[in-house]
Amino acid sequence: MTRQATAIAHPNIALVKYWGKRDRALNLPATSSLSVTLDRFHTRTTVTWGAAQDEIVLDGVEVEGHVAQRVLDFLDLVEPARPPCRVVSASNFPVAAGLASSSSAFSALALAATAAAGRSLEPAELSVLARRGSGSACRSLWGGFVHWTRGERDDGLDSHGQPVLLDEPWDLRVVVAVVHAGPKAVGSTEGMVRTRATSPVFPVFVAENEALVLAGRDALLGRDLETLVSCMERSTTLMHASMLTAVPSVRYLAPGSLAVLDAVDALRMSGVGCGWTMDAGPNVKVLCRAVDAERVRDALALHIEQVLVLGIGGPARLVEAL
Repeated sequence: MTRQATAIAHPNIALVKYWGKRDRALNLPATSSLSVTLDRFHTRTTVTWGAAQDEIVLDGVEVEGHVAQRVLDFLDLVEPARPPCRVVSASNFPVAAGLASSSSAFSALALAATAAAGRSLEPAELSVLARRGSGSACRSLWGGFVHWTRGERDDGLDSHGQPVLLDEPWDLRVVVAVVHAGPKAVGSTEGMVRTRATSPVFPVFVAENEALVLAGRDALLGRDLETLVSCMERSTTLMHASMLTAVPSVRYLAPGSLAVLDAVDALRMSGVGCGWTMDAGPNVKVLCRAVDAERVRDALALHIEQVLVLGIGGPARLVEAL
């Protein structure tokens, strides 16, 4: 019997960072993290369960090799004795560019694949499954702010996302400075492995980051933007310092990135509440109040051609199940 399901998920950006794995096979993180889901950007994925043959189509192109195998391996997690499947997935934003494309891709795939397979999972179980595809995907199942706990169990069942529930919405924006939209020279997984194995700064990042996550979560609950951005920037700086001190060095920072960081620091000194974060790529994301978003955008546009203002995104969702 053929079944089909389509899901949409939004990417998330780690405010307090995820970098490094304590178990590579299970995608278990070295530390916890804190993220925000973005609106406008999304991945739409359709899974046909019981197709003529396995087929993976990403952004309109049929793919094979490692990329396809990664998707097929994930489908095997859903059901080891599965039938052939067809997966068609497309994102409306650049992939492999430090804009968290894998977070929305595997969140949408987890939701669509389980629905097409006729399985119903609790949110934490679905988050654990999504994490197996891409660590950050475990956070994109929810809208708003999400705390991904490191967990202690060897099987990883206690390492999943959980929403940070505010009493009422906090009207914030994420201003994205797209320094470079192309693929990264060093992929995130390779960068993590190299950093953990060779950087003398990586243990410092791990030692400090857990406390930064908890302080950032408390700042979210208390709507304390100053403390939140302080935690964001400290975590991001330690993460990139660990990359830079890896052997060989993993360099994602670009001249445009540094110009944007300087511009954000100048805005804050002028009284604008805002702070920056970066993932494994040159693009910079700036968290600020909605009333300040246009001013932040205009300041960054003096240095970078493409600047986007994004709101807080909603949860992953099924849009069709047949």
